[in-house]
Amino acid sequence: MNIRSLTRGDGVVIGAAVLLFIASFLDIYSDDGAEGIEMPNAWGSGPLLLGVVLAGLIGAALIVVARGLPQAPKVAGLDLGQFGVAFTVFAAWSALGNIFDPAGGANNFGGSSSSGPDAGTGLILALIATLAMAGAAIATPLVPALQAALIPAPKPAAPQPYGAQPPGGYGYPGAQQPGAQQPYGGQPQPGQPFGGQAPQQPQQAQAPAADFSPFWFAVPVARPLFAEDGSPTPIAELAPGTWYLAVEQRGPALVAQTQDGRRGVLQDTSGIQRG
Repeated sequence: MNIRSLTRGDGVVIGAAVLLFIASFLDIYSDDGAEGIEMPNAWGSGPLLLGVVLAGLIGAALIVVARGLPQAPKVAGLDLGQFGVAFTVFAAWSALGNIFDPAGGANNFGGSSSSGPDAGTGLILALIATLAMAGAAIATPLVPALQAALIPAPKPAAPQPYGAQPPGGYGYPGAQQPGAQQPYGGQPQPGQPFGGQAPQQPQQAQAPAADFSPFWFAVPVARPLFAEDGSPTPIAELAPGTWYLAVEQRGPALVAQTQDGRRGVLQDTSGIQRG
């Protein structure tokens, strides 16, 4: 699980889950006329525990796990993260119902004139936590500010001159990558394609920049890497929290190389972090 793939929106979900867990130990009722009576918490109420606390915590866990995995598993055709969003929305809806009727209809027995207990601190904090959790889960794919990496990528080592072998592996400069071949620069051996990859047709849309110097960079969100021949089908996906080396510039686009030595064109370079 790659925690560097977590976003700010995921951080809000995690924080809301912690607040919900704390709220589960606080009183769920408040009654000024019941002095000396110990009020229960969410762990003493089955509907509240299952419908709010556990539903919210399970939803937050599914969202975070789905974001950290290279490829989120599917359940009944839906991503694991989508199930997590549904759980958080259900938890917020259940918490709202408990705020409106904390006693759960028990105050309607026997024609009692008493309105029953009010919502306690635990119910109020649970509602705030589940609303924040569901809101962040829904808004993260829609708000660019929430899509930024939660943990910034560490600064890489100084980039090597173009045509020289870098001292470390891609994605973690300074760490040697076992069995790695020369990913860029140098002359190919007879019968061996350049960089160990199949030869590709040069891209005709943009000419390489004459004064370009290679540099390390990280993307703020996952972005596709397209083939250099201009094919519309992505050949790889650049993940946030990992450093990549830009080896060439073609207009506003960059030619980058992945950890396994594949070169491609990053068309969307907005918001990238340079090393």
